Amino acid sequence: MKVSTFSKIAIFYRLIVDALNGDHKEFTSGSINKALFMLSVPMIMEMVMESVFAVVDVFFVGRISVNAVATVGLTESVLMLIYSISIGLSIAATALVSRRVGEKNNEEAINSATQAVFLTGILSVLLAIPGIIYAKDILRIMGGSEELVASGYNYARIMLGGNVTIMFLFLFNGIFRGAGDASISMKALWIANLVNIILDPVFIFGFKFIPGFGLDGAAIATNIGRGVAVVYQIFMITKGNSIIKIKIRNFRINFAIMVNMIKISLGGTSQFLIESASWIFLVRILSTFGSDVLAGYTIALRIVVFTILPSMGLSNAAATLVGQNLGAKEYDRAEQSVWKAAFYNMIFLGCVSVVFIFFAEQLIGIFSSDPIVIENGKMCLQILCIGYVFFAYGMVLTQSFNGAGDTRTPTFINLFCHWVFQIPFAYFLSIFLKMGPKGTFIAVAAAFSLQAFISMYLFKKGKWKSTMV
Repeated sequence: MKVSTFSKIAIFYRLIVDALNGDHKEFTSGSINKALFMLSVPMIMEMVMESVFAVVDVFFVGRISVNAVATVGLTESVLMLIYSISIGLSIAATALVSRRVGEKNNEEAINSATQAVFLTGILSVLLAIPGIIYAKDILRIMGGSEELVASGYNYARIMLGGNVTIMFLFLFNGIFRGAGDASISMKALWIANLVNIILDPVFIFGFKFIPGFGLDGAAIATNIGRGVAVVYQIFMITKGNSIIKIKIRNFRINFAIMVNMIKISLGGTSQFLIESASWIFLVRILSTFGSDVLAGYTIALRIVVFTILPSMGLSNAAATLVGQNLGAKEYDRAEQSVWKAAFYNMIFLGCVSVVFIFFAEQLIGIFSSDPIVIENGKMCLQILCIGYVFFAYGMVLTQSFNGAGDTRTPTFINLFCHWVFQIPFAYFLSIFLKMGPKGTFIAVAAAFSLQAFISMYLFKKGKWKSTMV
């Protein structure tokens, strides 16, 4: 029986609604395409919301000054270290929770989530203290001028000191994703963004009886937005309808689970710490060419993040399918899920790269009217997108290793691609060959491509299937 176009649209609409509501919970059987769709739709929406966070902040901050944008760029580079730790814990939580859910052992999944909460609370406090005390020194080390440090250190202090909102937002979303409750993660980011979008202009420029705090206002709005989202997550993980529901009786130390959590998270943290630290060195290279170049790079990177984070949603869907299907001992299904996700991601980022090639100048112009900033941002976008098609495969495969609990493999891949190859190559092109910032951008695109080819080779070998967590 032939299905009409209207019926197909109705079915597709119904699937989207079901995915956004989180109605589908079984991902270890049935159609792989449907499982990938039901997971990836809310995860992509979640990542879109995370990318909106970055774009909204730089949009309003760009109205203050070039130094303000550069301050955000320098602070974000340091925050990448905190993001790395947060992502490492999130990876561990996703791997352990998804594996236990795939084994139909929800009680152990809950225990794994609880140990992750303990670790995150401790680490967030330990990271906040030096961020608050040494904000000025951190900006100086990153190459900020004395004028930039004087005007921006309080922004850095608020963002680094308020890292608890970042860490718990990442962690809880990792737990929900591992359980297949991707819609909860999505809604948390919606809440965070809505609050941030409303409060950003209010706290930056002022509104009626509320004074304008300038650059500091952006940090205040961001932390409040994320904080409100974390409150929602806590409600959902204790009182909501998530598969993972933590009770008072679960709040006890389980050293066996915690050691396993630390081991996996160290691999995940090291993996992203290596990548994040390499970005700091790239920023340090670019800072030698002036604030205009750094501002152009910062804006371009925010736009890149806007496109990469939705792709991360598809990658996270693949990671959840890998974890749950390995737990159910459906090894072929786990592998097929990854290749399908990588192919779809390649199509998406391939389309994005075409947009960047033709409309880079207009995109950068939304955030700045400075011709030098626009020129450098345009150059950055157009060069980076050359490696997008390859990067599409690399990011899905990397997350799939992580979903299996094999965080060591992507760690070594990142170490080689970013430190052995990317940084020396960027310095060689930019400084030694005097290519300027263009050399740095070429090195990043080349590293994207190399990472993808190495990941494909190692994934095909299949050792990740035997990872025990």
